[in-house]
Amino acid sequence: MSAARNHGRADGLRTQRDRIRIAQAAARLIAEHGLTDWTLAKRKAARQLLLPETAALPSNDEIETALASHHALFGGDAHAAALRIQRTEALAWMRRLAPWDPILVGGVAAGWATEHSDVRIELVADDPKAVEIALASWGVAYAALPARDDDATAHLRIESPRAAVRIAIVMEQQRRNRPRKTEEPRLDAGALAELIAGGPVD
Repeated sequence: MSAARNHGRADGLRTQRDRIRIAQAAARLIAEHGLTDWTLAKRKAARQLLLPETAALPSNDEIETALASHHALFGGDAHAAALRIQRTEALAWMRRLAPWDPILVGGVAAGWATEHSDVRIELVADDPKAVEIALASWGVAYAALPARDDDATAHLRIESPRAAVRIAIVMEQQRRNRPRKTEEPRLDAGALAELIAGGPVD
């Protein structure tokens, strides 16, 4: 029984070690080669590491952690500058979209975004069409995106000159009731402005 328990423990440690290796390799592919499909990046990383197709793949949370570590080790000034551009662009859009209580989420808020990452902004609106009407009245070109498996009632994408912006529109109750990771930053315009002001000067 003891031998079986030890064998199971060894298998668990090996699986965890492989997940970490895959996450690190996938983060490198995402950061350095611009892969935006994280599932593809995980599978490609596993193949590069010569792991079997049945190998347990890391979660997206593990990829985010690996991306943060990758940027800390290799990103340097280039990553800091790219992130500052994305955050500055996000702030400009959040101020423009102020009537819908914008919140910055995702990699640009957390700091693990790559230069290929979308700026992700969440809005609150009872009628998503109100946001689309406002964008159209401003002459802003946008595209409606397919629904995803989250609480958003609509997704819009704006190809802004300095960064692509992805807007998720939710209802107030959806925002209040959404479970969230405690470590996941969600920044309003004021918090984002303070973050930018505390960063490196252009």
